[in-house]
Amino acid sequence: MKVLWAEQALLADGWAQGVRLRIDGGGRIAEVAAGVEPEGERHAILLPSPANLHSHAFQRAMAGLTERRGPDPRDSFWTWRQLMYRFLDRLDPEDVEAIAAFVQMEMLEAGYACNVEFHYLHHRPGGVPYDDLAEMSARIAAAAQTTGIGLTLLPVLYQHGGCDGRALGPGQIRFGNDPERFARLMDGARAALAPLPSDTLLGVAPHSLRAVSPEALREVVGLGDGPIHMHLAEQLAEVEEVSAAWGARPVRWLLDNAAVDPRWCLIHSTQMEPDETLALAATGAVAGLCPITESSLGDGIFDGVRWLGAGGRFGIGSDSNIRIALSEELRTLDYSQRLRDRSRAALARPDASTGRVLFEGAARGGAQAAGRASGAIAPGLWADLLALDGAAVDLIGKTGDTILDAWIFAGDDRMVLDVWSAGRHLVQGGRHIAREAIRARYVGTLSRLKDAL
Repeated sequence: MKVLWAEQALLADGWAQGVRLRIDGGGRIAEVAAGVEPEGERHAILLPSPANLHSHAFQRAMAGLTERRGPDPRDSFWTWRQLMYRFLDRLDPEDVEAIAAFVQMEMLEAGYACNVEFHYLHHRPGGVPYDDLAEMSARIAAAAQTTGIGLTLLPVLYQHGGCDGRALGPGQIRFGNDPERFARLMDGARAALAPLPSDTLLGVAPHSLRAVSPEALREVVGLGDGPIHMHLAEQLAEVEEVSAAWGARPVRWLLDNAAVDPRWCLIHSTQMEPDETLALAATGAVAGLCPITESSLGDGIFDGVRWLGAGGRFGIGSDSNIRIALSEELRTLDYSQRLRDRSRAALARPDASTGRVLFEGAARGGAQAAGRASGAIAPGLWADLLALDGAAVDLIGKTGDTILDAWIFAGDDRMVLDVWSAGRHLVQGGRHIAREAIRARYVGTLSRLKDAL
């Protein structure tokens, strides 16, 4: 067994000193003991490592390239989307694998142990399927083999271009499947994941209420073995379109027409009425929040105070991957609540600081959304762990919740020294163990794509 020891660790029941972990050969935590003498590999601070619950890997190569205003005087999510469509039309399977590996490496270095990939780029430019329907899914799997990250793959059903059932436009044609072909794609994705470690999982993702019919939604939720993810109520225009076509706002329609339960993760949900927030929280589903991307695209502010007050569960994703920074996602989430409500420490509880609420919520909700036995340091769970640098200036002398507050609000992910995914020690001294090779391949891909970028 692998043995780790930490001066301080955040366990399932709170902070403890002098903590020893034993990790078995399968990558699970076999034993946790507190108040013991140093033994094995020593660290200052150990935390559970969260899952990144929402990512579109290929968009990483667009980072920093969409900050100019277009011809429309009111640039928005919808104009950004047109730029994204033009970019993705240049990508081939080799490009996608190289980009995905680089993204996964950055996730690990930021402190995430698992990548939940919301994967909708399925076909060739022009929409012609590859000989292997799941070719692009296999490329995400191959990237995970390279990086070692835990993977929950969510192939996406994208059926049509809007609630009226219109055909997919040129930028969307690479996403499209009908339910029958999508079921075959799912079989191919399952086969592509078979060589990966046992912590790998296949879920399913009906893209949104705009992109699937009610009938297809009912069919697709039974195809995966794992979680069900869907974009929901992200933009005002989306709410208006769904309301006009389906007779109810997106959240209300989904609650009235689907058996939403803890298997579900609803991405963004930034456009909810108070009663919708309370009703969705009561289902046990996870709110998949991506604060950096939601800020970048002007999606709006998630009603976090009301959601947490109702016992709602949440996790964090990097979505467009414009910036992969776990601590910054958490900070942005909390600061959005403060700015909206003109308050401080908006999400803290009497028994837990803001950082503790944010971090534990993201760890537990991310694990649920990934369908992954993780999210805490406890026997039987995957050894998804991160070690912070106790010698970082802002962490010196800190204990308990103050560690998390200092990391999230005064520091950044340079404080992350080591990360394990299901016991695989992939980040050491702040760097991924295969960083140079992964980076070199990504740089080569960017060079080839420079005209498209």
